[in-house]
This record gives sequence, structure tokens and C-alpha cells, in this order.
Amino acid sequence: MESFWIDSIKNNIEFDTLNEDKETDICIVGAGIFGLTCAYYLSNLGYHVTVLEKYEIGEKTTGHSTAKITSQHGLFYDYLIQSYGEKYAKDYLEANEKAIKNIKQIIDKEKIECDFEYQNNYVYTTKPEEVRAIKKEVLALEQIGFQNCDFVTKTGLPFEIAGAICFKKQAQFNPMKYVMGLAKNVVSNNGEIYTNTTVTDVKNEDGLYVVNTENNKVKSKYVIIASHYPFINFPGFYFAKMYQSTSYVIAVDTKKTLFNGMYINFTNPIFSYRTAKWNEKEILLVAGGDHKTGQPTAYQDSYGILEKEVKKYYPDCDIISKWSTRDCIPIDKIPYVGAYSNIMPNMYVGTGFKKWGMSSSNVAANIIVDNIIGKTNKYAYLFDSTRLKPIKNRDEMKNMIVQSTNSLFLDKIKKPNMKFEEIKNNSGGIIEVNSEKIGIYKNENGKIYAVKPVCTHLGCLLSWNDVEKTWDCPCHGSRFNYEGKNIYDPAFRDLEIYNLDT
Repeated sequence: MESFWIDSIKNNIEFDTLNEDKETDICIVGAGIFGLTCAYYLSNLGYHVTVLEKYEIGEKTTGHSTAKITSQHGLFYDYLIQSYGEKYAKDYLEANEKAIKNIKQIIDKEKIECDFEYQNNYVYTTKPEEVRAIKKEVLALEQIGFQNCDFVTKTGLPFEIAGAICFKKQAQFNPMKYVMGLAKNVVSNNGEIYTNTTVTDVKNEDGLYVVNTENNKVKSKYVIIASHYPFINFPGFYFAKMYQSTSYVIAVDTKKTLFNGMYINFTNPIFSYRTAKWNEKEILLVAGGDHKTGQPTAYQDSYGILEKEVKKYYPDCDIISKWSTRDCIPIDKIPYVGAYSNIMPNMYVGTGFKKWGMSSSNVAANIIVDNIIGKTNKYAYLFDSTRLKPIKNRDEMKNMIVQSTNSLFLDKIKKPNMKFEEIKNNSGGIIEVNSEKIGIYKNENGKIYAVKPVCTHLGCLLSWNDVEKTWDCPCHGSRFNYEGKNIYDPAFRDLEIYNLDT
């Protein structure tokens, strides 16, 4: 089943595939909410903007999000104060609060119909022993002077909570209708958007950048990498500073009147709630089941845990749509925004929005636009993409290094413990044939699809995802369908295919 956000804009404006070489002022790689926000601001300033998108606009993370627009990124501000100081935490909050206003201004100015509505946002717990952490966050926000939040013990949720922190006047919308509105404005400003166009490389030649696609190239003074996970490994080394997290969403017709507000708890298992409009009806979105991309999971721990939870309170509900998404998580929990590298002038990046990309994308776009036009942005220092500060989250860093080492080296020399005949129909796994590892998927009828299960990004051994029938990279989160076609970055090349009939 597909994200109903994407279904909501089908039969809308379509874009061509790049089929000739181009010259432009600014080339933006990626047409999600971040890339199109950059394109919107820059085209309004008179720059000729060319946007290149591997799939369709907004089709990946943007169109698979829960689309909460909020400055409340979990219990985060006490962490920021302890790690970086009060000024840093205050500026981070201010930047994201301003982003909510910026998005509303765009919607009003361009008359974008995207179901925008203000909602209070809550981080809650049902466990009395966790209330102390909630209250600690409240004190942190009081410390930096934020008046727009409260500690509460009652919400609109269909179950009792032990406590929650409420951020007032946050927002939600339909992200695909919003980015489609941005795209239409970019085109009306003589910008160009090309979809189904895969960028393979970016080169600096004589002070200009040449963005190479599979068949053509775009030459520009500025480049913005807005491709979710940066696919250019050197320089930048973003693959060593982030990992990808997978989570799941179900859209539910509860057949009952729903509550106001957006909600998420802060300890596992995570459950996120918000309402949405679908065919003139109000439905419920429930998200969670988080795990590191590439880590094997079962249906009962992904979509299943969400379905089980929602049916506790709405036993007669109907599941009308379900989808998964991936988010880039920086090791120190701060997005990377700014110069792609100190040795690549006029090339910029925004990534690592850690599940809060609706507000963070607007913050990032404004920072990069200000950089291009030579304006100082007071929030740029928060997200310095070239920072070399000590890693705060040492446990996460250690886990990431161990996983990458295993997938790059140790797992490749281990003999698979699965045999061909043990792979059931509609499932997959890795076997060994003549000392070579082969990834096998058998469809419902027993037809065999065989691939080389090695990621085309940096060579990590892939793992089989039996929930979504894909090959996933445990190192950096690239994904491939069972036929070997690349469906998620940072890899952009397909897997090698084996024909077992010859």
C-alpha cells in the first residue's frame, strides 16, 4: 500500500525527464521539501534554478512522513542545554518556531491548499516513573525563556497518560500538496524541474560545477545537495556521521470522532499520533516501530505493533493505508546544514533532519539561501555542516562503527547459515554458491530473483527485509527492491543480477 499523501496529488502536474545539457545559476539535487523550499526562495529572488529529482517530487521521505510542523523534537532542549549551552538551545528553538511562521506565510502568499491547521503538540508518557524526565524538559524550556508550553496530565488521547509537555500553536498539513504548491511557483518563476533524472556525480571544472546525470549534464555556479542522504562520499564523509532509521505509518478510519493535537511518547515502543483529512473524512495516522535501517524486523514489530495498539482503542477501525519511511540521524543529533565541504566552495547541503524535516527543512533552506546571497544568518552556526566537535553520543557512534565493520568485512567472509530450499515463497535470504554469496527472493509462485547482495554505495553486505521484500543496507540505509533496482539513497546504482537458469 502507498502513502495516501502521494495518492492525494496523483493526476496533478507532471514533469519531464532531463534529455539535454543545461546551464543554470543554481542546480538543486533533490525535489523533496528541502530542495523545493530552496528552489522556491531562490527563484523568487530572480535566480534561474534547475531541480533534478531521481523519482517524482516529494515521493520519498517527504511523501512518507507524518508531516508534523513543530519545534518540539522529542525531549530535546535539556539535552541541548547540557551539551551546547543555553544560547544554543534558545536559538535552536527560535529557528524552528520561526520556520512554522515561514511555512504559514508561504501557504498564505501562494494560496496553497494543503490542509494546514494549527495544533498543539505533546510529548507524553504513560509511565509514572518517566514523569521526572518530562518535568526536567519543562524546566529546561523555562530556563531559556520559552513561554509557549505547559506540563499537563490530561490530553485528548483515548487513554490515560502520566504526564506530557505541550507546545502550543504547532501545525500539521498535507506535505505533498504543499511541495506541489512550491513546485508550481518555481515553474512560474521560470525555474525548471526534472524528474526521473538520476544524478551520478558532481565535478568542479574551472570554477563552475558540472552535475552529471545518466545521459546529460547541468552546469551551474552553485549546487545544493538536497537528496536526503548525500551520495557524494568524498569529501564530506557524511556516511561516517549519520545512519538511517526506518519507521512505519498506518492510516486508520476509526469510525469515531477524533481528538485534537499531535502526540508522541519518548521511550520505546514509540507511538506517534495525528489526524488528517481523507476524502472529506478525518482519519488517524499512527506511526512508530522505529529501528535502524538494515536491521531485520518482523511484521509484528513494524506495522503489526501499530495495528495492535490502535485496535485497543478503536476495535472496529479500518486500515486504509500503510507505508514506511527512512530518516537520516546524525550521531550528535544536530542536522548538517551549510557548506558541503570546506574545499568545495558554492556547494551546499542540508541533511540529518532526524525525523523533524518539516520545520528543519525551512530552517536549512533559509540558511543556505542567505549564504548564497551573502547575508548573515543568525542560526547558521547551530547546524555547521563542517563541524569537527567531539561526538556526544559515543554509544551510538560505537554501534555504528561495529555494524559497518561487520557488514563491510566480517559478514562477507562468514558462511551463510541458510540453504536454498529453506527459503520459502514470498521470502528471501542469502545463500552461498561456489564460495559466492547470492541474494535470493522467491515470489508467491516460487519464481526466483537472484542478486549480488552487496550495496553499490560502499560495498556493505545487504540484509533481507521480509516485511517490505527489499534488500537493505545496514551501514548507510540504501535500499533495493527484490529485482535489484535501487529505491533509496545514498546508493544510486542497481544491484548486479544473476541468471540462475544458465
